[in-house]
Amino acid sequence: MLAPPELKTVNPLGSAPVITDGELNLAESGAIVEYIIQKYGSGRAQPPESGKIDNLYFTHYAEASLMPMLVNKLIFTMIPQRAPFIIRPLLRSVFNTVSAKLLDPRLKAHAEIIESHLSKTDGFFAGGEEPTSADYMMIFCLEVWADRGGEVLGPKTKAYIDKVHSRPAYQRALQKGGEYAYAKVQSPS
Repeated sequence: MLAPPELKTVNPLGSAPVITDGELNLAESGAIVEYIIQKYGSGRAQPPESGKIDNLYFTHYAEASLMPMLVNKLIFTMIPQRAPFIIRPLLRSVFNTVSAKLLDPRLKAHAEIIESHLSKTDGFFAGGEEPTSADYMMIFCLEVWADRGGEVLGPKTKAYIDKVHSRPAYQRALQKGGEYAYAKVQSPS
């Protein structure tokens, strides 16, 4: 899971995502999203005044709080799968127990926070008529979570994922950039 050497020419850490815009190389999802909105958004993707704090919070919550939990869950699944055959049952038992005691209760709390918030906004995370940086950051986390066992995700959260997936702009992005594991181009109804 090491980055190709070429990636280190644009990001010394060799991590993705990273964008190049003229002379600028910029890594970190949140920084990239905020940069693109500021430079190319032409006033779009801005939260309403009443949603500015929610936008700030969920933009950073996605990477700082939620995604690390989801990555840990993934790693706890991968380690037993990639271990030598003879010790897989033992590692599966250990990591399932650790996950059940440490990760699952916290993920349940995260799901409840997200569901509660979406119940109040009637749409996007900042409560406006269009997605903001919070939505661009949260959707990937929620797509991954829903795809990899998001049984604890509530109906508002699942509806939110469907709403984002059905947006014409999201579908155009998939057509241009290609489908990926968590989202597919939808056929016209």
